Amino acid sequence: MDLNIEIYLKEEELKLFKEIIVNSIKSRLESVKASIGIVALSGGVDSSLVAVLSKEAIGDKLLCLIMPEENISPREDIEHALELVKKFDINYRIININGAVDWFKKRFDEIDFKSKNERLAIANVKPRVRMVLNYLYANALNGLVIGTSNKTELLLGYGTKYGDIAVDFYPIGDLYKTQVWQLADYVGIPTEIVRKKPSAGLWVGQTDEEELGHTYFEIDRVLYCLVELELSVRETSKILNISEEAVNDVYRRVVASEHKRKIPIITRLSRMCLDKDWKYPVDRH
Repeated sequence: MDLNIEIYLKEEELKLFKEIIVNSIKSRLESVKASIGIVALSGGVDSSLVAVLSKEAIGDKLLCLIMPEENISPREDIEHALELVKKFDINYRIININGAVDWFKKRFDEIDFKSKNERLAIANVKPRVRMVLNYLYANALNGLVIGTSNKTELLLGYGTKYGDIAVDFYPIGDLYKTQVWQLADYVGIPTEIVRKKPSAGLWVGQTDEEELGHTYFEIDRVLYCLVELELSVRETSKILNISEEAVNDVYRRVVASEHKRKIPIITRLSRMCLDKDWKYPVDRH
């Protein structure tokens, strides 16, 4: 089987993709007459890239919200976020989310969760609190929330439903993580942000790759084969020379998270069920 599985972007693609994304952010806000774009800036590479591209697209109409959880969010993430807004002259607010998260912890600590579920449930409160703040600002200022998830995360379902993946649009949602790193380098994001280990900051010491069980480089190559080349698990295993078990682990995540990429299912009662048959043709981007 002779297939090209090179997912790294070429120099001309970096320039082209940057222009496409910048134009898409600008046109998205213009199309709904939004006055401002809101980006949740964590200090990681994905949100930093979206912030920089949004700044180029809409200038001072961009507002970044830095929403750390004290004693959980790494200090370096806050420092990196502040370094970025200073370097690119971006408007921002810092909002500590401890009070909101503690409110939930104190009121639901008697629920009989199993320990793993309890930990995850509380962890998911954090991106949901940030989502509420994003939309508080967006609603108050006639804005849109600009998402920071990439293609790898969306395919794996590596995000919180109605949390960080609850946004108005995903400008980098068609870029694999490997490509996000490339484009971040290309637009001049500080090296220490691009090179640090990705983390959702859900608890102290958490890293994406440790939680997922594979590196992003490994995951991206598997996803590229399964999604872009439409290969089977067995074919992907063979062409990448890795075990079927490893490919299956990624494949199962994609299948299991399908619900995160769709609106909730509507029970069919008519000929034109909204999630299956008919959509108003407003958005063709």
